[in-house]
Amino acid sequence: MAPRALAQADSPAQNMALTPEDVSRIANLARLDLSPTEQHDLLAQLNEFFGIVERMRAVDTTGVAPLYTPLSAVQDVQLRLRADDVTEPDSREANQKSAPAVEAGLFLVPRVIE
Repeated sequence: MAPRALAQADSPAQNMALTPEDVSRIANLARLDLSPTEQHDLLAQLNEFFGIVERMRAVDTTGVAPLYTPLSAVQDVQLRLRADDVTEPDSREANQKSAPAVEAGLFLVPRVIE
């Protein structure tokens, strides 16, 4: 995707439309082998999605409190959160006994990316 799609993300006037080249690059990065018809269809779907995003960004939400659940907009909702208490014993040493290499309580693994 071109940098223009990510730059100035806070600007509501920013045009987020993708080009056929953007779709080709995305397909290549995702290792997708798309036919020209599939690329055309995907371009239309992605641009429709970005159009919806642009319309949502254009809405003035100043003074609107974020919702932790959509239900809280229409009714009083009590969160059912459990207490943040330790309920299980520390079994780190027992879990790491079979590990080939451990240091400072961490599993050591061989480097796979150079």
